[in-house]
Amino acid sequence: MSLPEPGFDYQGCLAACAQGQRQALRELYDLESARLLGVARRIVRDSATAEDVVHDAFVRIWTGAGSFDPSRGSARGWIYSITRHLALNFIRDGARLVPAGEEDEPVSAVSEQQPGFDLQARSAKIFDCLDQLEPSRRSCILHAYVDGCTHAEIAQKLGAPLGTVKAWIKRGLSALRECMG
Repeated sequence: MSLPEPGFDYQGCLAACAQGQRQALRELYDLESARLLGVARRIVRDSATAEDVVHDAFVRIWTGAGSFDPSRGSARGWIYSITRHLALNFIRDGARLVPAGEEDEPVSAVSEQQPGFDLQARSAKIFDCLDQLEPSRRSCILHAYVDGCTHAEIAQKLGAPLGTVKAWIKRGLSALRECMG
């Protein structure tokens, strides 16, 4: 996640969305959509699917803004977390995300772009690799990449020094890369 826009009130923007102020969602979209698209694209590895993920993320942000709880993390982290969760759900489920009421259609674009790449087997493997990590490293990686927490926020949550958290994340990611082979 890149640095937040200086002076932009993410929490206030979510509160305005919760009150039905469409302009707040527009401002948030203008500010973050390109970066969220990059996050989704890195996860699903397909531009069209990433666009669908970001669209669904903004629908969820709009409809769920009232459920944002600042005691659980930053507003910006919450926004990124929604996008990552949707993208990861796409990979895990191997199906296209569509709004409720529309037919589910399998997405073949990802597998067509990468012949022989079995998304479900690959996503199952990442869970196995995560299970092999020491709990502290696994926790740090999940807080960073699923919850959208900064290293400082993770250090605070775990009561660990910042340098230790950074080392745990670095070593954990290295172990994941090795495990994923």
